[in-house]
Amino acid sequence: MFRKILIANRGEIALRIHRACQEMGIRTVAVHSTADATAMHVRLADESVCIGPPSPRESYLNVANILAAATITGAEAIHPGYGFLSENARFAEMVEAHGLTFIGPTAEHIRMMGDKIAAKDAMRRLGVPLVPGSPGALASIDEAREIADQILYPVLIKAAAGGGGRGMKVARSADELEEAWQVARTEAKAAFGDDAVYMEKYLDRPRHIEMQVLADNHGNVVHLGERDCSLQRRHQKLVEEAGSPVLTAADREALGTTVTAALKQLGYRNAGTLEFLWQDGQFAFIEMNTRLQVEHPVTEMVCNIDLVKEQIRIAAGEKLGYEQKDIRFQGHAIECRITAEDPLTFAPSPGRVTTFHAPGGLGVRMDSALYAGYNVPPYYDSLVAKLIVYGANRQEAIARARRALDETVVDGINTTLTLHQKIMDDPEFQSGDYTIHWLEKFVAREVEGT
Repeated sequence: MFRKILIANRGEIALRIHRACQEMGIRTVAVHSTADATAMHVRLADESVCIGPPSPRESYLNVANILAAATITGAEAIHPGYGFLSENARFAEMVEAHGLTFIGPTAEHIRMMGDKIAAKDAMRRLGVPLVPGSPGALASIDEAREIADQILYPVLIKAAAGGGGRGMKVARSADELEEAWQVARTEAKAAFGDDAVYMEKYLDRPRHIEMQVLADNHGNVVHLGERDCSLQRRHQKLVEEAGSPVLTAADREALGTTVTAALKQLGYRNAGTLEFLWQDGQFAFIEMNTRLQVEHPVTEMVCNIDLVKEQIRIAAGEKLGYEQKDIRFQGHAIECRITAEDPLTFAPSPGRVTTFHAPGGLGVRMDSALYAGYNVPPYYDSLVAKLIVYGANRQEAIARARRALDETVVDGINTTLTLHQKIMDDPEFQSGDYTIHWLEKFVAREVEGT
C-alpha cells in the first residue's frame, strides 16, 4: 500500500480524498494555487505545496509543477479527483513515466473514452446498445443530411471531444441541420481544439441513467448499480439519485451484466461510469467517464462501499475483496449539488462566507470544504457543497433531504439551496415522473413566478 499520495485537485473532492487516505493510514500532499492558500484541504493535509497563481492553467492544470510537487514531497501516487487533469491521458502517462502511480484507468482507456466516436465504436463492438446515429465523425454536411434522413429528425450534432453540453446542437428539421452543424463545429473547435462532430438521434423524453463500475488488475469487474442523473440544467447535473425511480431490479441486473462483460473484454481497470439515455424501456450508451464522478456518494450510500478507498486499493495492485453476488443495494440516496450561484439566474456568487452550518442527523452527509470566513474564489467551478441523504426508501430520502436543506446555513454568498428546497417539494419530482428536460421547464416557471 502507498505511504503518501498527492491529491491533484481542490475543494470538496480534495478533502474527500484526504479523508479516505487518512482512514487508510496514508499521508497526503495537497497542492494549491495562491487563491486556495487557506482552503480546507490545504489546512488538513499532512503537507502542502503551492503550484501557481489562481488561473487553473497555471496551477491545477500545470503538469510540470504538480509532478515537481510529487517528487519533492516523496509522494508515491497521484489521485486526480474529477475535473482538471482527471481524464487527461497525457498526464496519466507522465505520472507513470516519473515512477509514480496514477490512481485511475490506463492512459489508453482514458484516451479511447475521451473521444466520443472511439468510445461509441468500442462499445458497439462489445455489444453495448447505442443511440442510432453516424458510425463516426461526419465528413460533410451532405453526409449529415443523408444520415438524418435515415434515422429521422430531430437529430443531435455533438462534438467528438466534447462534454458539458458544449459543441452540442439539436436540429428538428432539415431546414435547421446546416446551422446546427456549423454552430456545433465552431463551438467544438473553440472549446476543445477539435471541430470533429457526429450525429445521434435526438430522444425527446429520456432519462439519464449511469452505471458505476469497479475493475481491478486481476480481471475482476463489478457494477455498483445505477444512478439517475436526469435533473440537469444545460447538461449540468443538479440532483442525482441511487437507484433510479424508473428502473426495476431486473433492469439494473440486465444493464449491469452487459456493462461488466464489456469492460472485462476491454481490460479496463479502476473506477468508471458508463452513461446511458433510457426511454421506453431501452438503454442507449452515450459516453464513459474514466474517473470518479461528482455524484459518487449516492452509490456509496446504497452499497456501503467507499469508492475512493477502492480506487486506491486497485491502484496499489490489490484484488477486489468481493464478487458481484456479494454486493447488496439497500435503501435510496439523493445528492443535491449546492453551488455558489443565484438560485434562479445561476449568476456566479463568489465571496466571503460569513456563516456556515452543515446539517446533521441520521442518514445525512455533507461533502464540503466551506467554513465561516472562507472566501469562495471566482476562478473555479461554483460547486461548494454536496448534500447527500439516505433513507430506507425514496420517500424517506426526499423528506430527509428537505429537512437537511432547511438546516443548512450558508451566509455571505448566494447559493442554490432554495432551488433544491423547491425541487424536493415539487409533486412531479416526488412522483419520480421527470426527464432530462424537466428541470429547465421547472426553473423557467420559477423565474416567471418571481
